[in-house]
Amino acid sequence: MSPSLIQCGSPPVSENEYAAAVAEFLRKKGITRCPTACVVRTHGNVNEADRVALRDYDAAREAARQEKLNRYQQILAS
Repeated sequence: MSPSLIQCGSPPVSENEYAAAVAEFLRKKGITRCPTACVVRTHGNVNEADRVALRDYDAAREAARQEKLNRYQQILAS
C-alpha cells in the first residue's frame, strides 16, 4: 500500500518505515497469519457433521433475514 494513501494527519513515511511499523504491530499483537487467508478455499477435509451444521446455520440466518425483510415490507405497505 502506498504511504501516500495512508496519510491521516501524520507525515508520510517511507515504504521501509511502513513495512517495519506493520511488522512491529503484527509482532506485538501476536498475529501469526493474514486474516484474509480464510477467504481462500482450504485443502482440508471437513467432516459431514460440520457441513450439516454449516448448512443449518446458513438456513437459519437466511430464514431470519427473510423474516426481517418481510416485516419491513409489511411496515412499508401499511
